[in-house]
Amino acid sequence: MTDRSIASEDKRTRILDAAIRVFAEHGYHGARVGDIAEDAGVAHGLLYHYFASKDEVLRTIFVENWGELIGRFRAVEDSDEPAPEKLEGIAKILLRTWRNDPALVTVMVREVARSQQLHAQVEDVREAFAIVQRVIEAGQVEGTVRPDVDARLASWLFYGGLEEVLTGWVLAQLPDGEDDVARAERTAIELALHGLTI
Repeated sequence: MTDRSIASEDKRTRILDAAIRVFAEHGYHGARVGDIAEDAGVAHGLLYHYFASKDEVLRTIFVENWGELIGRFRAVEDSDEPAPEKLEGIAKILLRTWRNDPALVTVMVREVARSQQLHAQVEDVREAFAIVQRVIEAGQVEGTVRPDVDARLASWLFYGGLEEVLTGWVLAQLPDGEDDVARAERTAIELALHGLTI
């Protein structure tokens, strides 16, 4: 990459990072493009050089971060671990995103999930559930997951439960200190694995 393209990518990243902070603090509808530009330390008009609209900024946040999350889930799925350990790995990845980047999780839960743009990204969202379903099905074949459970429904219950914990943290309805996050991990894994495993 040239110095110019590196500088351009750095500005784009700064804008996206700023948008996450501004959307998390003010909400998508309460945030102005000028707020994002100011937080990023760029000229207001420069934002439009990278993104056509505030909608596109939100969509980009979703697409890029969701893609990264799915990539991490796929790496777990492709590992040689047995299914219960894979489910544990997926749970840890998802729940630890709160500890690592609460502003991003807030935007993903509060803004993206309620956005009309999510309908256009439904295939991307479905892939998370499909990965969990495939892990459960593989566990049924290998004999580590109960064969009498519906893998598709179990994937929705498993993943949906984890998302609800994140929502509880975003809405400040669940305690979210370091110990609380660790407890949520243990509880989710215990419930899921004892409900699913043999």
